[in-house]
Amino acid sequence: MSTTTEEILKKNHLSLTVSRQKILSLFLRANGALEHADIEKQTREGFDRVTVYRTLQTFVENGIIHLIPTTDNSIKYALCKDDCEAGHHHDEHVHFICDACNKTICLDDVVVPVVKLPKGFSPKIAEMVVKGICGDCK
Repeated sequence: MSTTTEEILKKNHLSLTVSRQKILSLFLRANGALEHADIEKQTREGFDRVTVYRTLQTFVENGIIHLIPTTDNSIKYALCKDDCEAGHHHDEHVHFICDACNKTICLDDVVVPVVKLPKGFSPKIAEMVVKGICGDCK
């Protein structure tokens, strides 16, 4: 997996802007998923809300980060693995949300089960969220 902001941005043919490097560094240091509000707080002095939003959208579109749905209809973002690319996310893993600390963790080794759909149905994406208590909060 690419380990620096510069490597990830170059691999995805994106300009090395200050906002992209700063926001991407937050994901590289994160111990789980991040909310838009968390990212705004951590970059408050440097970037406005629109810059943060556009940067996140660019990262999603280029397979750098992926979206994680939550039970309260908000969205969290997490770093993708190396096999994701523009337009093709390969993050079909389970996401765990801790009821105690609200941390969201990608369970990369736990895949979303295949769902048999009725004839004529075509799946686009399958997402699975498991709620409970994480190892840190037990």
